[in-house]
Amino acid sequence: MHIRHILTVAAAAGALAAVTAAPAQAAEYSSALKIKGVQYDAPGRDSNRCSGGNTKDEYLTIKNYSRTATVDLKGYVVKDATGNKFTFTSTHRLEPGDYVKLRGGRGTNSDAGNVVYRQNCNFIWNNDKDTIYLLKPGGARADVHSYTKSANDRDGNGYINYHG
Repeated sequence: MHIRHILTVAAAAGALAAVTAAPAQAAEYSSALKIKGVQYDAPGRDSNRCSGGNTKDEYLTIKNYSRTATVDLKGYVVKDATGNKFTFTSTHRLEPGDYVKLRGGRGTNSDAGNVVYRQNCNFIWNNDKDTIYLLKPGGARADVHSYTKSANDRDGNGYINYHG
C-alpha cells in the first residue's frame, strides 16, 4: 500500500514538472490580435543611422484574426525580452482580417498603407534570439513568441512566420 502511494505521488510530481516546464510561447492567448510574423534581421548590414540606415526594414506584422470585431491598437504594447518597447499611442483600427506592420525608423504612419513607424532608429529585435510580447492595453498578454535564429529561421532570411 505504501509503495503504491509513493509511486502515485512521484508520478503526479513528474506530471506537474512537465506541465510547468512548458515554454511561454506554447500558450494560446484569447486575443483577436496575433503576431503574424517578424522580420527580426533586416536585410543587409545593420545600420541604425536615421538617414540611410535599414531599421525600417525590420518589422513586426500584427494581424486581426477576428471575423467580426474591429480592434483599435491604441494602448497596445510591443516589447522584447530586455524591455525595449513600443506603445501604440494613436488610434489605429484593424478591421477583421486586416494587419499592420510596425517598422523601425522614422516615417509617416498610414492606416491605408497598414504601417506604423516606431519613430526610433534603433533595432528592437536581436539577430540571434529574442522574445516578442504583444500586450493588451491593460497589460495582459495578447500573444508571445520566442525565437532563435538556428531553430526558427531555417532558410536564414531573417523572417519568421507565426500565424498564417
